[in-house]
Amino acid sequence: MARLEIEHLVKQYQAGYAVRDLSLDVADGEMVCLLGPSGCGKTTTLRVIGGFITPDSGDVRIDGHSVLRLPPERRPTAMVFQKYTLWPHMDVFHNVAFGLELRRRPRAEIEKAVKQVLDLVGLPGAEKRYPSQLSGGQQQRVALARALVIEPRILLLDEPFSGLDAQLRIRMREELTAIQRRVGITSVFVTHDQEEALSIADRIAVMRAGLIEQVATPDELYARPSTRFVATFIGTMNLLDAHVETDGIVVAGPFRIPLTEGVRSGSVESLAVGVRPEDFVLGPSGDGERAEILQVTNLGHYHRVVADVPSAGRVTVFTDKSQAVSVGPCGIRPRRALLYQGDRLVGVVEDLGAVSRV
Repeated sequence: MARLEIEHLVKQYQAGYAVRDLSLDVADGEMVCLLGPSGCGKTTTLRVIGGFITPDSGDVRIDGHSVLRLPPERRPTAMVFQKYTLWPHMDVFHNVAFGLELRRRPRAEIEKAVKQVLDLVGLPGAEKRYPSQLSGGQQQRVALARALVIEPRILLLDEPFSGLDAQLRIRMREELTAIQRRVGITSVFVTHDQEEALSIADRIAVMRAGLIEQVATPDELYARPSTRFVATFIGTMNLLDAHVETDGIVVAGPFRIPLTEGVRSGSVESLAVGVRPEDFVLGPSGDGERAEILQVTNLGHYHRVVADVPSAGRVTVFTDKSQAVSVGPCGIRPRRALLYQGDRLVGVVEDLGAVSRV
């Protein structure tokens, strides 16, 4: 397929920067998700790659060649939009074949290509049906088939599943991942749904205010978020205000965390300890620090617990469904902690074990 390189991309509007000095490499055959809140520059970046927006500066290269001067129809890219944008007066065959017909491909070649791609997306024999006769999921498959049939080297997807119901979204993610792996096409997927990004991406680029905060694999992003923003945007994170004691111990509420080399003990930057909900351990009173369970929500395969920890405030804890938990006093301790100084991750403390009271 192709390698995509985005170098120092800048796009500014009257209201401010949509993208600011953004650089990103996408390897041959890789699926990269641009993830972030609304207005962070995800779709602008995708549309610059596709040629629908001209950047103020920077470059977009495919296999080492700049494509900035090429119009969308001459770029080796294809986009699947959030809305299906199917021609309502055309049947499935002609919707899918449209790009090939514009390229004046032979009729026999078009028929063969359309059949193959409809088989690929799980719609064999649907050529004569019209969009109004299809479900939302089927229409999205047709939109994907229309993009794939022209054999692009880069596939661009702009929140293609946001209009589908929850169960169908999950199924479409799985099918898209299977198709992308089978075809081996380099892909850039835009979403604001962290679960979606974590489930389909080889790597995720988390964006904020036109900048990339962190690019990493889903596992690394969840385990070692490099900034406070990424820590709170990906999954659930308990951030506890902290300070360094004279004995070199980080103190967060009642918890004592060993100091890591990355923490500057004399710094005036704010210090925080981050603990994922599954990294808190609950036990009977006296096992760890004192806490009060305020709420227990049964979410099927796990419990979501809200507990009040003296001098630390309320924290969220995930416990296995096999563990009996109920409202009332308990003990609590962290088994893994992330240390943030200012906005940046400066240390990870693994295997904390039992924590003594301050």
